[in-house]
Amino acid sequence: MTQANAWQGRVALVTGGSSGIGKAIALALVACGAKVVITGRDRARLDETAKGSDAIETVQADSADPAQAAATVGAAVGRWGGLDLLVNNAGAGRPAPIEAYDAQAIADVCAVNIVAPSLLVKEALPALRKTKGSIVNIGTAVSRNAAPALAHYAATKAALEHLTRSWAIELAGDGIRVNAVSPGPVKSGALTGMMGLSREMAQAVEDTEAAQVPLGRRGVTDDLVPWILRLGSPANEWLTGQIITVDGGWSQRS
Repeated sequence: MTQANAWQGRVALVTGGSSGIGKAIALALVACGAKVVITGRDRARLDETAKGSDAIETVQADSADPAQAAATVGAAVGRWGGLDLLVNNAGAGRPAPIEAYDAQAIADVCAVNIVAPSLLVKEALPALRKTKGSIVNIGTAVSRNAAPALAHYAATKAALEHLTRSWAIELAGDGIRVNAVSPGPVKSGALTGMMGLSREMAQAVEDTEAAQVPLGRRGVTDDLVPWILRLGSPANEWLTGQIITVDGGWSQRS
């Protein structure tokens, strides 16, 4: 099996698939011949992503709601009869200094970045066992270093990377592979979306981060998608438990 035909007729579930990295993943999978279920909270964005494609099924869901996991997996299996790939892409995390810590806000970050992927893996397990499918989790290069004001975002994504390694060993006997991609600074709309920054603040952060990247620029979704597809591909049946950092060398800076 080659990378070129690996996705033809296969079924993928991408959380947070209506914008940014998730949207790019979903559209790339469809372009490779896959059927895709995407989730998101914004109905208009979901519809825009799926517009004109019979290969995209949308599920309006909040990843922070644990009751959504079974319904989300059920949508993929019910629509296309199985599941070959789960991409845990949805994420949460807003800047907050220690003085502004709030129990509910911290719990919300944990709910999206740790609890939701865990429950989706649980619900997807029967279907993935049948196909010997794969799981790709989306971490962050922020977890490689100290993260002032983003400590809980980085910590929960570091936890997801640890879960990646643990799930890889636990599910190896079922032929299910589990890997992760951890992006560095990427132009994905997350700063004004998930992070809740104003356009002016987001631009300042983008300029600062771009100057810190050894390869000289912020990333774009096209820098990440090929790695995600490769890690999830059945053509790479002997690769599991790996965390691939794609960040232009950003996390290696002193």
